[in-house]
Amino acid sequence: MSSASRKIKVCLVGAGQWGRQHARVFSQRPDVSLCAVAGRTWEKTQARAAEFGLRAYTDVLQMLDAEKPDLVSLSLPNLEHFEATMQVIKSGHPLLVEKPLAFELREADQLLTEAEKRGLFFAINFNHRYAKPLRLALEAIEKGRLGDLTHAIWRFGGESNLSPHPHANLIETQCHGFDQLEHLCGPIASVMAEMTDRTGNGYRTMALALRFASGALGSMTGTYESSYAYHSAHRLEINGTQGRLVVEDTVQRFCFQNAGHETAEVWQAGYFNDFDREFHRTFDVHLDAILDAFIRGDQPPVHARAGRRALQLAWAAVESFESGKRVTLAL
Repeated sequence: MSSASRKIKVCLVGAGQWGRQHARVFSQRPDVSLCAVAGRTWEKTQARAAEFGLRAYTDVLQMLDAEKPDLVSLSLPNLEHFEATMQVIKSGHPLLVEKPLAFELREADQLLTEAEKRGLFFAINFNHRYAKPLRLALEAIEKGRLGDLTHAIWRFGGESNLSPHPHANLIETQCHGFDQLEHLCGPIASVMAEMTDRTGNGYRTMALALRFASGALGSMTGTYESSYAYHSAHRLEINGTQGRLVVEDTVQRFCFQNAGHETAEVWQAGYFNDFDREFHRTFDVHLDAILDAFIRGDQPPVHARAGRRALQLAWAAVESFESGKRVTLAL
């Protein structure tokens, strides 16, 4: 940005449903000029462009050359992230990408290397971190309210996101678990895994045992063989020597309880607080932090390196399952 007072010119890559959330959050900001969207099919892209008053393209490089944006935001089908992301990076544009960063570590490394060569702002949208209960969880841990952390439990699952990749759930969905657990509990030092392809459609359900560098333990259960309609489709529990916290359904409820006390502190959105109870608004809060950093010339609040780390942990889990052994990770 050459001037903090100038509007940030943004282009979108992706005209799908989550791409619509990208269009929504950018279009609502007074400091952003959202100008164009590139999609795979003309009809769908034109419809999204018309909805938000944008120019439509079906060629990413053509859009970048014509529009010359300050920032590019990408939201594409999970297995199709690499090519378009590399196009944006090689064109020299700062960018925000969706998770997963890539499905292969070599591709993630290529993206990070090329972005680093150009000194690009490179953010990834791990928006779950910005849910109100997760922010309260981080605050409680940073204030030492839990004491020394002893163990953490993560469970997240719903209906299948159809994918030809055998480890789609682990890489594209449980990346949020890896990211949140390390964000709150510190680096994961080792992983052991069990997985099942009981339905014959890939390893859609997995259970992982984790050891953190601190010595605390963790467990993760992830699945595409459940339902997001169930109560507590997502649950995060972190225990320490002095207390325990629980997050329910990411945005629904936060609870903290001191050890030995029968009374707990609970946060849940009040009657008029639609903002904090709506999952999509986690993106709004994250974008506030992203653009604040971008305007200041700082690194993004969640750098794309976090996407590479989640992918590294996912492939360590695959290695553990296939070998039947614990896999130790470099910290």
